[in-house]
Amino acid sequence: MNSKHVPEGLSLAEYLEIEQTLVHEVQAPTFFTWIAPPTVIYGHHQQAEAEVNEAFCRSHGIAVVQRKSGGGCVYADRGNLMISYVSPSTKSEEVFAHVLAILTEILQSAGLPAVTTAHNDILVDGRKVSGWACFRAPTGTIVHGTMLYDVDIETMMAAITPSSEKLTRHGIASVRQRVVNIRELTDRFPSIEDLQSYVTAHLAARKDG
Repeated sequence: MNSKHVPEGLSLAEYLEIEQTLVHEVQAPTFFTWIAPPTVIYGHHQQAEAEVNEAFCRSHGIAVVQRKSGGGCVYADRGNLMISYVSPSTKSEEVFAHVLAILTEILQSAGLPAVTTAHNDILVDGRKVSGWACFRAPTGTIVHGTMLYDVDIETMMAAITPSSEKLTRHGIASVRQRVVNIRELTDRFPSIEDLQSYVTAHLAARKDG
């Protein structure tokens, strides 16, 4: 699989722009990894006022960005490894399933009992460590997602406004308990850069794209 070098220190919106440029010119499956400053990213079909605590984000310097892919609201900071995969294939469902399988295998190879869910998350021992979304363009497919390495979960919970349905179904305490950082689960990766290097090496070694 091809690896694309991207600059460090860009905003999350700029990394999403790189994906959009790449999907119009990519000739073979290509990925890149990145780390962004604190940002809330909400899905294409969502409304910011319903999903984001905008006042909290403004007062804490957290950017708010809408992405072209569907799915739910996500909080990212420098403890969150972001992964972008761009394929020239427009068979988006197949591409999406393939990428989720690859990333699940990578976590399993690190000794974590990772599994994929029907909601496009990757769980370890029933708790979410990774979430994914997909966007199909006329020229290809973008799949992008997160790996929670050492995310500030308390800030995440304050920045994102859970839907009333989620609150009713889970409650705040259980929502907090449903996510976990990889750093809490293994000492395999002393830093997020170690996790980034591990994921990058395994993706680059894939022959099946």
